[in-house]
Amino acid sequence: MRTKYFFSVIILALAFVSCKKDSVDTLGGTQSAMGAVGATVSSSSAAVAGVSSITGRVATLTDGVSSFSGSAVITNATIKNIMSNWSGAVISGNNVTVTGIKARFTSEGIEGIEPLEPGVIVNFSSQVGDTYKGSNGVVRTVMSVSTTDDYYWGGAENKDGTPGKGGFNIKVMKVEETPNVLGVKKITYIANHKWGLVGVEFTFDDNSVAKFPVFSSASN
Repeated sequence: MRTKYFFSVIILALAFVSCKKDSVDTLGGTQSAMGAVGATVSSSSAAVAGVSSITGRVATLTDGVSSFSGSAVITNATIKNIMSNWSGAVISGNNVTVTGIKARFTSEGIEGIEPLEPGVIVNFSSQVGDTYKGSNGVVRTVMSVSTTDDYYWGGAENKDGTPGKGGFNIKVMKVEETPNVLGVKKITYIANHKWGLVGVEFTFDDNSVAKFPVFSSASN
């Protein structure tokens, strides 16, 4: 599970106000285009040695659950060795492909299914302090919610679905979890109600940080 969890988060790195509540553990809403067959998600390179060209594509959509296939170029021998222990990964030289990454995308938010720790990643109607409690005991906490367009993001896609060069400011929510696995101390999910997941930030045991912007070819 730890191996699958680590790489799935990278791939999905692989694409907000209500009454105060203690936890938001399920999602409603309508199907989002971000989870439709053919929708893509990608990430530019980040400050993690040996991981680049991260892309994912929705291969199937069944009963609201999107199944992704993805790929990345991995030159880091340690990470590649970790991936070799997962049956869902195929390694050919430095090229790694994965299948079976499942998630739900609705107008209300994003929920991880498999192999992410199952549970809500973000609910767009949340407030600071709200928590999402997953089935395996993981707790994700809403740490901040923008009230102005204060987060710079370069995610305006081109007509062919590739990330655009221009950037602009958007409102975001930041959701944190503390997995404490494989040297990862904290993961921060950065999301926007229209563009979905727009970034994932990893804080490692030595307090170094790697941030992956996330770009989706679709939006709410």
